[in-house]
Amino acid sequence: MQKRPLAYRVRPKTLNDIVGQDHLVGADGVIRKMVEREQYFSLILYGKPGIGKTTIATVIGEAFGLNTFTFNASTDNKAALKEIIESAKRYGALLIVDEIHRMKKDIQDYLLPHVESGNVTLIGLTTNNPYHSVNPAVRSRTHVLKLKDIDNEDLFSFLKRLIDSHPKDLSANFTDEVIQYVVQTSNREIRTAINMLELLNIAYDASTIDLEMAKKVLLKPALDLDKDEDNYYNILSALQKSIRGSDVDAALHYLARLIKMEDLDSILRRLTVIAYEDVGLANPSIFSKMDACARACERVGFPEARIPLADLTVEMALSPKSNSAYKALDKALEDIDKGKMGKIPNHLINVANFEDKDAYLYPHDYDHHVVKQHYMPKELRDTRYYTPAKTGKYERSLKERLDAIHKILGK
Repeated sequence: MQKRPLAYRVRPKTLNDIVGQDHLVGADGVIRKMVEREQYFSLILYGKPGIGKTTIATVIGEAFGLNTFTFNASTDNKAALKEIIESAKRYGALLIVDEIHRMKKDIQDYLLPHVESGNVTLIGLTTNNPYHSVNPAVRSRTHVLKLKDIDNEDLFSFLKRLIDSHPKDLSANFTDEVIQYVVQTSNREIRTAINMLELLNIAYDASTIDLEMAKKVLLKPALDLDKDEDNYYNILSALQKSIRGSDVDAALHYLARLIKMEDLDSILRRLTVIAYEDVGLANPSIFSKMDACARACERVGFPEARIPLADLTVEMALSPKSNSAYKALDKALEDIDKGKMGKIPNHLINVANFEDKDAYLYPHDYDHHVVKQHYMPKELRDTRYYTPAKTGKYERSLKERLDAIHKILGK
């Protein structure tokens, strides 16, 4: 009989075995407290693939002795859910819903009354932010918990322990350099990292594996590994700082180093952040150019993807820069964190029968689409968040528009 993959066989059975999620399962973690107090709730767990969402859900089911069922919102149908619900009516159940952000409305409508009544405890899993992607009706009946990305050191330590505790499955001698290589090239996904070790062990059973041997099997490009620093993420950071500092040659140098690593997804993610964080409103056409570059790169792949990447990098490096928009939002978020919110003015609430003095004035009926009425809560009425930057023709035009609005309003 064929053995199951090692990643499946070593999946954690208790909260103590879970890696990198101490904020949830550590001594003060909310999931740990749930188990200790024998009180469970419906949850949504979200985070990157391979960092423990399914494992945590399964461990919760084991800890409470619940009948556990799995349901994939993308592929499973309503008939499959009905079978689970019928079983739950008799014995109670934990329902783990993978890709919960894809749950169809008819399935959701059927499921939610059973969650509300307590017949079913729901744990939804998603890689998407549930505050944006999960239907509010589902979200309002659950507690949302975010899993953290696995730290490099945590994953390295876990793989070392795994190798030591499974000498039959991992009989090869893995050098620390190879383990570090697996950590970085696995994108810090536990399951992927274990699969890589298992594959190396099959190829070099009972041998000492060095970095060159690992590269031949895993077919991942060599990374400049540094025992004291996470060099890969330093290169991504150097790329962003070079573009931000308008050094086009340095930006191309770091882009070239990243291209040699062949990690297109990471390059595109970082360039997307740079487009919005560093170029911003100084050159807003960069947003659509970034999307076009990403589509082109995904369509052609390497080595041709280097061509649109070069075009975009040069333009972003030489573009005027502005971080005014996100800095303004950060100020607003800081006020929210401090509890500075206030009541929404009556005329902005979509409710009829307010007195005439509270009537909403429709800006399209007025010159320049500007009308003297308050939008900000009374407590924040004189607050200013946005200060236009002086770089870039577009944002200078925004400043002119803002000044004109203030003049009309007498500010």
